[in-house]
Parts: sequence; structure tokens; C-alpha cells
Amino acid sequence: MADKTEEAMLRPVQKQRRFAMLRSITALVMREMATTYGRSPGGYIWAILEPIAAISMLTIVFGVMLRHPPLGSNFAIFYATGMLPMTMYTGLVGRVQGAINFSRPLLTYPSVTFVDAIAARFLLALMTTLLVAFIVFSGIRTVFDTRTVVDFQAVAIGYSMGAALALGIGTMNCVLVSFIPLWDRLWGILTVPQMLLSGVFYTFDSLPNHVKAWLWYNPLVHVVGQVRSGFYPYYNADYVSPLYVYGVAIVPLCLGIVFLRRWHRFILAR
Repeated sequence: MADKTEEAMLRPVQKQRRFAMLRSITALVMREMATTYGRSPGGYIWAILEPIAAISMLTIVFGVMLRHPPLGSNFAIFYATGMLPMTMYTGLVGRVQGAINFSRPLLTYPSVTFVDAIAARFLLALMTTLLVAFIVFSGIRTVFDTRTVVDFQAVAIGYSMGAALALGIGTMNCVLVSFIPLWDRLWGILTVPQMLLSGVFYTFDSLPNHVKAWLWYNPLVHVVGQVRSGFYPYYNADYVSPLYVYGVAIVPLCLGIVFLRRWHRFILAR
């Protein structure tokens, strides 16, 4: 009887905590929208124009050099299926790893936690990149005869793999940036060759076997391959392993959360 009474008393407290967390995340999302994209639609227009400009440049350059893209007949959709998942990943990592520094003044309040700060930046960046991807993909398929058939489930799995990986890497980077300020620049240098090593400009299948044996361990290769398989029904991306990508993502995520729980007060006091 006493156990039931205690459980009944804990339920309102748990609901209050969930409501407080939801309210904190919502407030942080609104703050992020105002500071990052501004209060006018202009900020979001630039978020759409940037990938369009990059894809257009790749389409023009490689269209002059090559007769056909590695997959299909349209250069724009081929590079979009590689570049947009990559820009989502890099953008999410950058947002998450700067969550503590960005929300540092608000984290002194007991109702706002580092989990709220990370969740707010991650969710807003994810929603923005998904909206941009939908607009760009729809625009390309409307303007050009891409001869692609979209498998929304396959594309959703690819984007969820990229988002999970970005959340894990970003959370671990959030710890490293807090203790090693130089890590932000080092990480920027390390991410430079990612476009070349992740299958954006080519297909994994076209590589020599000894190169594929090493490149397979790059989880972004799996993300790009999975997204492309959702546009090209004849593309056999049997090398893709979602379980591997989720496994790679969960390790830095768990480590980052453990370290932040242990050291977040010390980080804020620095």
C-alpha cells in the first residue's frame, strides 16, 4: 500500500520535470531561431541558397568534364544525394558541439540543463536541414528529368543514420571543445577531406577493392549510400550497414553525456 502511495506522489513530479524540460527546449529553440536565422525569412533563404549554389557549381564543372554522372543521367540529383546528407551531418555536428558555449549564460539557471541546450540546437538544425533537403530535392526533380523514383523509407533511414552520427560526434566534441579550445579548429581541419572520402563525387562500388576495404569503415559512406539507394531503385547498396553507423554514433554520445554529467559545472565555472 505504501509503495502505491509513493508511486502516486512521484507521478506529478515526473510530469512537472518533463513539462519543464519541454518548456526549456522550446525557449532555447526560439532563441536559436532569432540569433542564428534572424527574425525575418532572409536567414532561411540563405540556408536554401547555399546548397543550391554548391550543387549548381558541381553540376556545371563535372558536366563539362564528364558525359554522364556515376549514377543515372542527371548530375544535379546525383550530387544532391551526396552533398545534402553531408551538409546535414557537418551542420549538426557544428551546432551540437557549440551548444554549451552558446547557451552558457542560461545554463546557470537550475531549470535549464546541458541536455536541453544540446537537444534544442540539434532539433532546430535537424528540422532546418530536412526542410532545405525537401525543397532542393523537390526543385531538382521538378526542373529536370532525373528519372529517379524516391523511396521515402530508404531516404529517411539514411538521414536518421546521419543525424544519429552527428549527435554522437557533436556531443563528444562539445566536451572536447570545452576542455581544449583549439579542438574546434582542429576538428575543422579534420573535416576538410570528408567530401572526398565519403562518396559524394563517386560511388563506393566504383573504387578498387583495396580502397573499399578501408573506406568501408567511414560511417558517412554508409549514410550517402543509403540516401542514394532511396533515389536510384536499381542501385544495389548492399555494403551499407545501418547497425554499424548507429553503433559508431552511440559510443561518443554515451561518453559525451557521461563526461558532461560529471564535469558540466566545472565547464560552466571556467
